Amino acid sequence: MGYQRFLALGDSCAEGLHDPYPGTNVYRGWADLAAATLAQNDPSFRYANLAVRGRRLDQIIVEQIPAALDLRPDLVALFGGANDVMTRSYRAEVVAKRVDAAIRMLTRTTPTVVVFTLSDVSGRVPGVLRIRHRIEALNDAIHTSAAKYGAQVVDLWDEAVDDLRYFGPDRLHLSEHGHRRLAAHLLTRLGVEYDPAWLEPLPGTPTKPGLRSHAGWVWREVVPVVITRSRNWLTGRSPGDGFAPKRPDLLPVIADELAAWKTIPGSV
Repeated sequence: MGYQRFLALGDSCAEGLHDPYPGTNVYRGWADLAAATLAQNDPSFRYANLAVRGRRLDQIIVEQIPAALDLRPDLVALFGGANDVMTRSYRAEVVAKRVDAAIRMLTRTTPTVVVFTLSDVSGRVPGVLRIRHRIEALNDAIHTSAAKYGAQVVDLWDEAVDDLRYFGPDRLHLSEHGHRRLAAHLLTRLGVEYDPAWLEPLPGTPTKPGLRSHAGWVWREVVPVVITRSRNWLTGRSPGDGFAPKRPDLLPVIADELAAWKTIPGSV
C-alpha cells in the first residue's frame, strides 16, 4: 500500500534526539528516515512531525493528536510513554487509560496507525531496575489497546538492549545506528523495502561498561536529569516547555533532505 500523508507523533525519540543531520543541529531520527524512504519516486508524498521532547501521553493527546487529525493523515506513527513511566506520580491504570485513549482517537479516522513498545532498559541503565515493571505494564497496555482498535505494533522490548552503540550517551535515547534500526522495523511492519544495511549487526563486539564507566554515566547523565526533573516538579514545568514541533505541516520531503539522508553510511 502506498502512503501519501505520514505523521509522526510523540516525544524526544520521535523527534530524533541524538541523530542530527550531518553538519547541523537539526535532528533527523527514525521518522525522517522512514519518510525519506516512503517519499522516493512519489512526488505526492507529504510528511509532518509533531513530536516534542519531554511530552507525556496526556500532553500528546491534548496537543498533538487533534492537530494531527486535522491534517487527515493516512499513516500515523506514535512513539510515547517513556516520560509517563518516569514521573513521580506514575500510576499504571492512569497510563493504560492514556494509551487506550491515544490509540482509540487515532484509529477512528486514520487508516494505518503504528505504535511502539519500549525496550528493556534495565541491563544498560543500572540503578533503575525499579522502572522495569512500569515499562512492562506500559507495553502490555500498548499491545492490548492496539489489538482492540486495530493498530499495528513494533515491539522493541528485546531490541539491541545490551549494545550501547545503538544508544546515545544517556543510554535511553537512540543513537544514529539505533534510529536506523527503528526505521527499518517500522518499514518492515508497513511492508516497505528499505536499505538492508540498517539491520546488519555493527562490526566488532560491544564493550561491557565497567564500574568506572557506570559512575561516569551517573555523574554526566543521571545527576543533571534528576536535578532538572526535581526543579520542574517544584515549578510545574515540563521538560519540553519552550520547544515546538520541528515539522508541524505536511510538506514534501525535498531534495536537500534526501541528500542529507543519503549521507548516512550504508544508505543507497
